[in-house]
Amino acid sequence: MKTAEFDYALPEELIAQHPAAERGASRLLHLDGTSGAIEDLQFADLARQVGPHDLIVVNDTKVIKARLFGHKQTGGRIEVFIERIVGEREALALMRSGHPPHPGYRLSLGDGAEAEVLAREDDLYRVRFSEPVAFLLERCGNTPLPPYIRHLPDAQDAERYQTVFAEKEGAVAAPTAGLHFDRAMLQRLEQQGTRIARVTLHVGSGTFQPVRSEVVEEHRMHSEQYAVPQATLDAISATKARDGRVLAVGTTALRALEACARTARSSGETDLFIYPGFEFRVVDRLLTNFHLPKSSLLMLVAAFAGLANIQRAYAHAIRERYRFFSYGDAMLLERAK
Repeated sequence: MKTAEFDYALPEELIAQHPAAERGASRLLHLDGTSGAIEDLQFADLARQVGPHDLIVVNDTKVIKARLFGHKQTGGRIEVFIERIVGEREALALMRSGHPPHPGYRLSLGDGAEAEVLAREDDLYRVRFSEPVAFLLERCGNTPLPPYIRHLPDAQDAERYQTVFAEKEGAVAAPTAGLHFDRAMLQRLEQQGTRIARVTLHVGSGTFQPVRSEVVEEHRMHSEQYAVPQATLDAISATKARDGRVLAVGTTALRALEACARTARSSGETDLFIYPGFEFRVVDRLLTNFHLPKSSLLMLVAAFAGLANIQRAYAHAIRERYRFFSYGDAMLLERAK
């Protein structure tokens, strides 16, 4: 399968630079993966699309302030993007500067904190900080907006690039399908009998990376930490027993559930790569945003709803001026049978 099959042309003005005025004010494109039918809705219509026997699974990861700015010992500017905290004072990080730093380089960050580059590990650097990483990020870190959002993060981003159900710190990118929910929508769903369960998948920066290999099957996914609580596994079993449907909020929740089903491990690391031909074992419906061309996430939704259906739905969304990517509108996908 060629990566070029997952390319499309998107007018730049459709890339949402700011969130909607209110959570829940987005549009919702409904795509039936079996019939191919497309319906234009509002996100507020979601509650009418699920029933009392259904289960909604959200990702409760919390985005950390993962981006730091500073200087190398030579005086050059450097950006340090924390990918994962691996110890109280150590982290794996991406670095952006005029010249890549070498092991032994010392960095000045934020308001006087220091760091030392210990080693290069593939695309990442292992870095030791002069103070606990979590404290440094809370004091000096910046909201890690994706590269296609061009403004510097502000107070609105600090609030809106975080879901209302975020609890467990560790993500360096938001599970963006969850950004549409407000507490009123969650309450409405629960009042009508729809159950809501949680998983945790700490989203890595690799979620924004395009698939660079020409052949899809040659791509290797970055690894991410996930956990599926026993209460969620029990809720899934109960939902299936009463012929309800499992709706995953976001590709991250879906990957956590399907990784758990394939490995029989409720927690750990997953590099599960989902592309057309994948056999889904848990998720019946998917709420998701629109994804970048040639991305692994676009391949995932094509596997879920059918490549031809996704291509038609994206073309429809562009004609109808939907807003794309992290701060954009949503899609509700019914799995192709």
